[in-house]
Amino acid sequence: MDERWIRRLNTLQIVVVAVLILLPIAWMVLGSFKPSAQVTAYPPRLFFSPTLDNYRQLFETTPFAAYTWNSLVVTVGSTLIGLLLGVPAAFAVSWTRITWPATVTLLARMAPGTLFLLPWYLLFRELGMVGTYGALILTHAVITMPIAIWVLLPFFDAIPRSVLESAQVDGCSVPRILWRIALPLVMPGLVVSAILAFVFSWNYFLFALVLSNGDTKTLIAASFNFIGEGATYWGALMAAATLIALPPLLLAFVVQRRLVAGLAIGAVKG
Repeated sequence: MDERWIRRLNTLQIVVVAVLILLPIAWMVLGSFKPSAQVTAYPPRLFFSPTLDNYRQLFETTPFAAYTWNSLVVTVGSTLIGLLLGVPAAFAVSWTRITWPATVTLLARMAPGTLFLLPWYLLFRELGMVGTYGALILTHAVITMPIAIWVLLPFFDAIPRSVLESAQVDGCSVPRILWRIALPLVMPGLVVSAILAFVFSWNYFLFALVLSNGDTKTLIAASFNFIGEGATYWGALMAAATLIALPPLLLAFVVQRRLVAGLAIGAVKG
C-alpha cells in the first residue's frame, strides 16, 4: 500500500477516535449552558441562547463548595494511602519475583464493588465510622493501591538488578535501597500512578453513595440528587458533570508531559 494512503488511514483513525472521545464531552459542556428542556430535545439543537441558569441552580440548591472539599479530602487521602502501600508492595514483588500478592490485589480491583459494599457497611457501622472521611478513604484505597502496584511494577522490573545488589553489598538496607535508589529511578511511573489513582478515586460513585452522609458526601454522589423519580434536572446535572470533570482534566493538563513520558516508558519497559 502506498505510504500516503497509510498516513491518510492513520489520520482517519485518529479523527474517528478523537470524535468518539470528544463528542460526549462537548455534548456535556454545551448541555450545561442550555435551558433544561433543550438538553434532551430531539432533534438536538446545535444553535441556542446560552444561559448560566443551570450553574446558578447548582450553586443555589446545593453546598457545592462543601461537596468539592469532601471529594478532595477523600481523593487525596486515598491516593496517598494507595501510594504509601502500593510503592513498597510493587518494589517487594519486583525484588522477590513473587507475583501472587499483586495478582490478589488485581482480582480485588476487578471484583464488582457491590461484593465489598455490604461487609464494609456492616463493619463501619459497628465501628461507628459510617459517614466519616476515614471510611471513604479506606474503601477508596482499595481502588488506588492496585493501580499503584501494577503501574509501578514494570518500572521497578526495569531497574538493573546489579544496581540494587551493589547497594545491598555496600550495606544499604532494603528500605533505604527503595527510598534512595529505586524510587528516584521510577519517578515517571510514580507520577502516572498518582494521576490514575486520583482520577479513579475522584470518579468512583458506589462507596461514596452508601458510606457517606450529608457532611461527607462527595461531588459524584451529590450529582445523583438531580435525578428524581418524577423529573431529572438535566441542565443542572450537565453543569455538575462539567465541574466534576474539571479537576482531573486540569491535573492531567498540568503534568501532561510527565504523564505521556511515564506511560510511554512503562509501555516500553513492560
